[in-house]
Amino acid sequence: MNPGGKGANQAVAASRLGGTVTFICKIGNDIFGKQSVELFREEGIDTTYIVEDQQHPSGVALITVDDNAENCIVVASGANAHLTVRDITRTNNNIENASVILMQLEIPVETVEYVASVAAALGKNIILNPAPVCALSDELLQHLSIITPNETEASMLTGIKVIDESTAEEAARYLHAKGIATVIITLGAKGALVLHENVCTHVHTTIVKAVDTTAAGDVFNGALAVALAENKPMIGAVDFACKAAAISVTRLGAQASAPYKHELNF
Repeated sequence: MNPGGKGANQAVAASRLGGTVTFICKIGNDIFGKQSVELFREEGIDTTYIVEDQQHPSGVALITVDDNAENCIVVASGANAHLTVRDITRTNNNIENASVILMQLEIPVETVEYVASVAAALGKNIILNPAPVCALSDELLQHLSIITPNETEASMLTGIKVIDESTAEEAARYLHAKGIATVIITLGAKGALVLHENVCTHVHTTIVKAVDTTAAGDVFNGALAVALAENKPMIGAVDFACKAAAISVTRLGAQASAPYKHELNF
């Protein structure tokens, strides 16, 4: 058993890579929840706004990894599915003070929409990792600064089957037309395609021997958030994120695979 969860993995990755992280989530009143909070604190993450749900258990996932290091995940959301707008309203000061807001879709989309609307009104940099993928409203997309789907998620969001760089660019331009300033489509071992300021750039990644791809996307997003908070230019931030993700796939586990900042100095 290992600690995981997309938001948790992203928070741990961001903290290990030098970010000052406040994590907002919902856990159950159980051993998994209590252990998670303790681990977050050990990682230097602000846990002030983690909500404990008295009715629902902490979310869990069963992950299988094949001979090619690819993973398949079945999730029982538990308390994650009950992180409501009401839970978020008491955290608005943190949203106001944040440099970057990073979200994913293991919480209700209504909650994501609320945070995006509040953060957009404050002019914040909002990153959405649209996973697990689901239908997203045009209003939500218009509030985002950056969206970071992988090839499968981009295909599902746009109806354009992403199979190469050309189709990735087509999907990126589709999402950009919805009002998102920057679209980053992660391409696994091929790196990422970035549509920024109307220019498409293919950012290549370090070639490594993959052991387990679990949480690679989460590490990418946590690293991206840190790099942007440090005012790195977009392509440099994506390059940093690709390097962090490349290290993570050489290790087993989710949070355990997230690298530390000193490991990226190569």
